[in-house]
Amino acid sequence: MSNENKPRQEIDPLEDCQKVIGYQFKQTDLLKSALTHASGVDSRLASNERLEFLGDSILGLICCEFLYHRFPDLQEGDMTKIKSVVVSRPTCAKVSEDLKLGSFMVLGRGVAYNSQSIPANILADVFEAILGAIYLDGGWIAAKDFALRQLSSLIEDVAGSDLKNNAKSLLQQIVQREFGTSPQYILIDENGPDHSKCFMMAVSIQGKTYKGAWGKNKKDAEQSAAFNALAQIQNQTLEP
Repeated sequence: MSNENKPRQEIDPLEDCQKVIGYQFKQTDLLKSALTHASGVDSRLASNERLEFLGDSILGLICCEFLYHRFPDLQEGDMTKIKSVVVSRPTCAKVSEDLKLGSFMVLGRGVAYNSQSIPANILADVFEAILGAIYLDGGWIAAKDFALRQLSSLIEDVAGSDLKNNAKSLLQQIVQREFGTSPQYILIDENGPDHSKCFMMAVSIQGKTYKGAWGKNKKDAEQSAAFNALAQIQNQTLEP
C-alpha cells in the first residue's frame, strides 16, 4: 500500500523523511534525534544540538575536499572565500526549506505551530544535524553524497565567479535566492576635492546595513562593499 492510500495515522514521518533526503537509515533513532529541537524535549542532550555540532564540521570538510579535487588551480585564499559563501547559515536554511525538513521536526509549542513559521536558524540546524546523523549511520561517503546533492551546483556557481571583481553580481544572486529580495547600496561618506573624490558605500539587506568600503568611484566602492557583505553574511572575516 502506498503512502497516498495509507490512513494518516499509519504514515511514518521518519519513513517519509528518508525518502525526501534520499538516504535510508540503519539506525532510525539517529534520524529521530536529528529532527528533534531542544524545545521539543525535556533534556537538551536528547535534542539535535550535538548532531548539529558534528554536521557543521563535516559540511565544511566536504566543501573543502570538493574544492580541492574539483578545482586544482585554485589558491588557498580563493577556496576559503568560496567556502565562506557556500557553507553558511542562510544556505543551510534554504536547503532545509527546499526539502521541507521542517514538516518532520519535533518542536515545542513555543517555537512554531506549523512548518511555515519555523525560524531560519532552526532550519539551518536541522540540515546540519541530519548530515551528522547520516555520517554516524553510513559513514563519510554517504554524508558526502547527501551534502553534494544539495550543494554541488552552488559550489560550481560560486567557483565560476570572480569573487573580488564580481562581488555585486554574486551578492545579488545569493540575496535573491536566500532572502527573496535585492541588496541596496547606500552612500555613507565621501572625501576629497571635486576632481578626485573617494566614496564610501555600504550594502543594506532587509534593513540591515553591512560594513562599508571606500573606493575611488562609487562603482569600485560598491564592489568592495558587496564583498564585505558577503563575508559578514557568512560570519567570516575575509580580505579581498
